[in-house]
Amino acid sequence: MRVLAVPVKSLDRAKRRLAGVLAQPERAALTVAMLEDVLDACLAQARWELWVISRDEEVLGVARARGARPVAEPGGSLLQAVHQLESMVPGRTSRLAVLLADLPFLTAGALAGALARQAAVVAAPAGSDGGTNLLVRTPPTSIDARFGRSSYPKHRAAAYREGVTFQEVRSPELAFDLDRPQDLVKVVAAPPLPPGSGGRTRSVCLEMGLPERLRVGA
Repeated sequence: MRVLAVPVKSLDRAKRRLAGVLAQPERAALTVAMLEDVLDACLAQARWELWVISRDEEVLGVARARGARPVAEPGGSLLQAVHQLESMVPGRTSRLAVLLADLPFLTAGALAGALARQAAVVAAPAGSDGGTNLLVRTPPTSIDARFGRSSYPKHRAAAYREGVTFQEVRSPELAFDLDRPQDLVKVVAAPPLPPGSGGRTRSVCLEMGLPERLRVGA
């Protein structure tokens, strides 16, 4: 069993670090756009089941419409969601990949390269704070999952401590997560993507007038 799972916060709680720039409905629209871009990359991965786990009915509806399995989350934190996923993916040979939903530059190729790694633990660090944007484990409980600031070195240390193989994935597509106002500047300044290659996040930012609001060129 191989499961690629994308956890998503409730839209009314999403991206609060952008509250100084975006109103709550705008943050919700941005979150959905990023999820759609991430799902584009995920749906291109052969032989992986795609799940989206969230407490938010709108998010689960997006997952259902895109052909992903919607998983209702009763808990209130990312780690609770990950523990729920671990319990749903049993077996020593099963693989569980947890991919964050705020990666607007993610491509199918970058994700495929990461998922092709064969170590017991594969992780992609966030470029901004040393967090973890992708964590793949075989089996799903080979090490404890940790997310948030500086979680990547903790995953690496845990793999060495448990005596399981570890590989890091360094790619700009997986490293860039949209959390801060300066990240919005990078998105609106990026060149348009080819048709069929995502780009919803940038389109939504342009529709909100962010180049003018942030005083950057588009």
